[in-house]
Amino acid sequence: MKKTLHNLPSGAVIVVLNCGSSSIKFAVFDADVDPLPREAAWSGKVEDITGSAPTFSASGRAAEPLALDRAQPYHAALAHIRSRVLGWLDGRPIGAVAHRVVHGGSRHFAPLRIDRAVLDELAGLIPLAPLHQPFALEAIETLLAERPDLPQVACFDTAFHHTLPQVEQMLPLSWDAWLGGLRRYGFHGLSYEYLSIALPERHGEAAKGRTIAAHLGSGASLCAMDGLRSVATTMGFSALDGLMMGTRCGALDPGAVLHLMDTGGLTSQQVGHLLYHESGLLGISGVSSDPRELLRCEHDNPRAEAALALYVRRIVREIGGLVAVLGGIDMLAFTAGIGEHNAVLRERICAGLGFLGLALDPAANLADAPLISTRESRVRVVVEPTNEEWVVAQHALDLGAA
Repeated sequence: MKKTLHNLPSGAVIVVLNCGSSSIKFAVFDADVDPLPREAAWSGKVEDITGSAPTFSASGRAAEPLALDRAQPYHAALAHIRSRVLGWLDGRPIGAVAHRVVHGGSRHFAPLRIDRAVLDELAGLIPLAPLHQPFALEAIETLLAERPDLPQVACFDTAFHHTLPQVEQMLPLSWDAWLGGLRRYGFHGLSYEYLSIALPERHGEAAKGRTIAAHLGSGASLCAMDGLRSVATTMGFSALDGLMMGTRCGALDPGAVLHLMDTGGLTSQQVGHLLYHESGLLGISGVSSDPRELLRCEHDNPRAEAALALYVRRIVREIGGLVAVLGGIDMLAFTAGIGEHNAVLRERICAGLGFLGLALDPAANLADAPLISTRESRVRVVVEPTNEEWVVAQHALDLGAA
């Protein structure tokens, strides 16, 4: 039986940190309430940490300019969040700090309490998730140094995909590569884990069949679930694989990478920057990584139009492949920023899937309703807001971190 934080002091909270390369999101959950509330008691973020105009915002209030130490902006952002959270708590104790850590490697499939040995092991996975792993670990290390008594928990974005069959994990490389840990791990697992809880709550048994979840944000992937378990996903060894994204390329002929290095004289670091930061919607359009901006200008900008067309085509192609793996589809679930709020792209994606007997209700789609397909549709199409922070907080509570 899982332990809970039964020995937490009265009024204790769990603080969740989600650290990226240019932003830090935080959420505070009231651990005194049973069950743990789905909505954070307080939340916010620091954005543009390494840019020219960093801001702090919290719980729906307008963003405010933030002056950060330019020598160590990330440490300064963490310090600002800590100060604001402690001020908001007004003396209430923190029971644990829980972190979204993108990569758990081939060993970590469940949340765990962090100590120095665990931190050092996770640092070895930085090359597999360079946009996120180092920043989560920096936050953990800072807290370990300043508050070694404070329990910290790591929750891994790769863990939900531990149920992938071996045939979905393997890469067509040498057997030695497989033994050395080169495999398809999958990502966005905390988001998909939340959907595995929320979809049956809202849609009952219908969600427990052949479901494809589309996590469409600045990063994007698909997950095929059967019985609410991951059986296939589009991201693989790294978060570059699969769908075209805001600035990431998605699946790419490796020969194209070799060509860039051979003919362009690019180093591996330069190629990495190109694939992570200068590709996808931004790379093709030359305008933005945000599809909302591209939709506003696509009629006058052929590159913006081409970027959106390829974005939709890649999603439709990958969904088709996952339908084949599942042997059919019962439900298509959209989540994350684009998936939850962009009715135009949902409509275009679903139009490409009409051969499956899928039909949208235009009014429901425009309203971002929980159910956006018609009664006649052979596939139930739904919109479900994700809640990764709650999943992380719940894991910390279940783990017994204190």
